[in-house]
Amino acid sequence: MANISNEVRNYFKLDLLISRSCLALRNLFITRYSLFNNGQIWIDSAVHGNNYLTNVVPKNKKLSLTPPQKKTVGNGDTNEWDVSTFTAILLFSDRPQTLNTNEIQKLDQEDSLIKQLKDLRNDLAHNSSKSIGNIEFNQLWNKLSTILVTFGDIDTELDKLKDDSVFESPEQTVNEENKNEALRLNSLGTQAHKDGKYSEAIKFFTQAVVLPSVPNHDRATFFSNMAASRVSLYKQHLYTVDNCEDDDITKELDRALKDAKQARKLWVTWWKAHFRVGQVYAIIVDHDKAINSFERALALDPNKSETQKALDESRIIVHRNSRQEYLDPRANWKTIPENLNELKEKFGLDPEMVRQNRSLLELIDPSAADVMKGHQFALGDIDVIQDYEEAAKYFAKAANAGNAEGMYNLARLFDKGLGVKKDHNVAREWLEKAATQPPEHHIIKGLPNIGVAESEHALGVRYFEGISVCKDLSLAVYWYQRATNHGSAMAANNLGVMYLDGLAVDKNLEKAEELHELAAKRGDAVAMMTLAEMRLSKNDFEMARIWYDRACKSGNIIAQRDRDKFIKTLEARQKNAPDVLKVMKTAANYMLSFQSKVSPSVASEHLYLKDYEMLCGYAKRGSITAKNICRALEHFVQALNILLFCETLTEEQENIFVHELSQCYRTEQIVGQIPSHMHKKVSNIIERVLFRCKNESNFIVSQLDEDVRVCYVTLNINSYGIVEEFVELCKQKYPKSVYFFLTSGAVHGFRRQSDTGLYNINIGLEIEPENYELLYHKAVLLRHVGRDMTEAITAYQKFIKTAPKDHRKIPEAYYEMAQCLKDFAPDAGMRWIQDCYKEGKQAEKLQLPCFLPYKSDNIAFIQPFIDMIDSNFNEEAEQACQIS
Repeated sequence: MANISNEVRNYFKLDLLISRSCLALRNLFITRYSLFNNGQIWIDSAVHGNNYLTNVVPKNKKLSLTPPQKKTVGNGDTNEWDVSTFTAILLFSDRPQTLNTNEIQKLDQEDSLIKQLKDLRNDLAHNSSKSIGNIEFNQLWNKLSTILVTFGDIDTELDKLKDDSVFESPEQTVNEENKNEALRLNSLGTQAHKDGKYSEAIKFFTQAVVLPSVPNHDRATFFSNMAASRVSLYKQHLYTVDNCEDDDITKELDRALKDAKQARKLWVTWWKAHFRVGQVYAIIVDHDKAINSFERALALDPNKSETQKALDESRIIVHRNSRQEYLDPRANWKTIPENLNELKEKFGLDPEMVRQNRSLLELIDPSAADVMKGHQFALGDIDVIQDYEEAAKYFAKAANAGNAEGMYNLARLFDKGLGVKKDHNVAREWLEKAATQPPEHHIIKGLPNIGVAESEHALGVRYFEGISVCKDLSLAVYWYQRATNHGSAMAANNLGVMYLDGLAVDKNLEKAEELHELAAKRGDAVAMMTLAEMRLSKNDFEMARIWYDRACKSGNIIAQRDRDKFIKTLEARQKNAPDVLKVMKTAANYMLSFQSKVSPSVASEHLYLKDYEMLCGYAKRGSITAKNICRALEHFVQALNILLFCETLTEEQENIFVHELSQCYRTEQIVGQIPSHMHKKVSNIIERVLFRCKNESNFIVSQLDEDVRVCYVTLNINSYGIVEEFVELCKQKYPKSVYFFLTSGAVHGFRRQSDTGLYNINIGLEIEPENYELLYHKAVLLRHVGRDMTEAITAYQKFIKTAPKDHRKIPEAYYEMAQCLKDFAPDAGMRWIQDCYKEGKQAEKLQLPCFLPYKSDNIAFIQPFIDMIDSNFNEEAEQACQIS
């Protein structure tokens, strides 16, 4: 550990702590498996794993496992599951409705800690430097250890992991004879590997690792070598055998990964163990995990060039996969005649005239002649056969003479390994040299110095992805901005993306649009398509069509593929009324800023604003539910307009914001989705307005005071204790406000205080007897009270009769009525239970598209009962046929 910095040690100590959490998470999973499955015991086996993967995972709509995670779960050995797999299963598995209050509260508390653990693990994994300062280390350590102790770990044992000795080779009883034999076998295996006899090498390494009482570091070396031989065996088979579907050979990669991970486990601070894991991940095309492993290897030994090369390659591939249009300004290399013909088609330029102009430039600048020769050999020309080695010589000659275009093109050859040995560091050095050249041609004033802006853009890409440099988004912005200033279209587009996403700069939609427009005018096809989408979102239909058509003409394959779909959307929007278009415009701006997480007050994660156009159509056709949602969205949009387009708000603007948001909540609460990054701003506004109203007087009744209370209650709906106390005051001050009685009833229901909740709902119904939201909550609370199911069913029936037929709770009301009879009088109304189930299924067909596919936790409990009824019915029918 002597050569490893303290910051890197901190990282690996935290990583060990995260890994240790698997034991606690495994215990939680096994306990919950039994709780959720009527006392069944989980057994680590492929039978249990496949059963869980086949019968449990698909039914949990929120549970999404990656293909590798599915494979691990299917194997059934929970000792092999990682933190990500455990947290995904624990957090997103559906709970049975038979749980009691104490069990639910315990699960909620555990989930809160699991979520914290998951976030801490993700932050650690995405730390590209793999180094953490002491202050941050102590903060993270305290958070992690507190979670683990809560889950049953021992704090004194955790504290031992803080000591550097955990990374040293542990004291072991070593059998010298076995050690020497293992080293001999390893030597034989290494030689067999060098000779290309990989199967033989694997046999030697296998014999070495099974010998007892051999030092862990030695065994780590044997496992690492065995992983390398398995990879080589796989590649040898892949390239030399026609039939590459040999199951045993394809499993070599799985075995290689397992061996590499075992090496890493035995020697956690050995760079090669992490490097070997990364190598296998790269081969199985899981480059995100490969990058994580290579970063660890590089942190442990920054001087290993093979690690940096492998890391660069994986980062380039990830970048190409996610933003392939941005990676290389001239990714599509064509022959010189093809390029000249393209210029003729697009701009009407005579190819011979272009050649003559280039020749004149070569006379003025001798290095330009070398660049031209380089292009001819790199691309191929009339009477010139493509030859990258010759191209590299000419570009190098021009580069050494100070020609920026020669430097840039030589860098490209080094990046691709064409005509020269691939070397990303040398490529970067040439790009840096080119970027220091004057942006204007040194001889012909007004002419850009080709290669300068291109190199600046390429450096921006490098710093954005961390290719042969430490990833630094601020430096990416710097180089993109310089390249943009010097005329680069792609840099302007990339910089626009960063402003759009708020990466290393403050999110600025106006600035993003300006940059995309600049890039589009300079000819960037990707920017043209993005700009077309932006114009469409602003209902600027003419320019949207123009820019999309330009993207198609510029050769953007995605634009060409999706043109019909884009035009269809555009024409459909043109038919909308102006007020609808106005809402859609705000919705587009909102969705650009919307993050995956929403405020805790929002029950649904479905983004209703994107459905506004569809909902308007249903509202026009008579849907009361759609009409209510549209009204709520229109109030929400008025609030959003203030929030999105005003940095600081006046008191009047704050008052308007609160009124519009409260109207949205009163009309249809589920649509008022505040993005998590805006939640603090909204909370501050509401608290300021509430403070102003209280300062005026706690006894003065006003619309603003009532509105801000509605907003405060809704935003804090999950903080039951706070809301319960606050709503009591609201009910006293506004005894005719149904909203507060509805909220009070719901909160008491969440807290399993059904009688108190029912009392509040009944007061609300005295004010508005036909309020179907109150009627539904009354039915639910009566069912939870459990004294008289007839009264609960009557309440459900009144709700169904009163509410619109497409109300989202109508199917649920039928299913809950079936539950009432199933749980309390199954024998008395079997047919009636079946009828309720069928009515629920019919009601689902009337639901709006935004509520489909319909989700009901009750169906899982009713379905077995329905199947039993159907089975009995079929048996009776069969017997009747036999008797007749």
